[in-house]
Amino acid sequence: MVHSLVVCDTEPIAIEGVRNLLEPVEDLQIVATESSLSGAMASVRRLMPSLLLIDKAFGIHGLLDCIHSLREFAPATTPVIWATTLSESEAVRLLQAGCGGVVRKTVPLFLLVQCLRTVASGSTWMEQDMSSAWERPARARCELTARELQVRELVERGMKNKDIAAVLGIRTGTVKIHLKHIFEKTGIRGRYGLALSGLKEKGLLTPTALETM
Repeated sequence: MVHSLVVCDTEPIAIEGVRNLLEPVEDLQIVATESSLSGAMASVRRLMPSLLLIDKAFGIHGLLDCIHSLREFAPATTPVIWATTLSESEAVRLLQAGCGGVVRKTVPLFLLVQCLRTVASGSTWMEQDMSSAWERPARARCELTARELQVRELVERGMKNKDIAAVLGIRTGTVKIHLKHIFEKTGIRGRYGLALSGLKEKGLLTPTALETM
């Protein structure tokens, strides 16, 4: 099966580089290239590709707006963000918004292809070294109380403490206490670690194996 791809990047040379790299890959076909988000959105509306590869250099807010727009008019097109630098927190935020994959521009070609194929198949993809929160194995969820499970689930959805408090009808300080207990019981570090763990447990995240590099 051939998966169509629109590439949107701020640098024309990067676009040509991706085009040349993917030309021999038979199951990934670039159908359009754009140098602006508005142009990329127009191409997606016209072509309805399987994937949209977007440069993070357009800015996190522009990317989030783009991801939200795709949900409305092109739900079958999955965005993949690639970047020169990308922090764990930025990656999680993009994944929570609905991005299908995050990948650095410095990865070898085979990992870029692996990322695009994984996302096209319906899974979510992230480089393993951006998921450092998994390094300490989490303990079973059964150790958490019912309320702690609720808090964890809402954190995994990307909600802030004040919003969690409003949903559960508790104080923000109480949410912080629950989070402290969750971190202690699971061994997971930080709310982004919880979000990554949740994605992995649901089978939505496919991290790469660094030993294959």
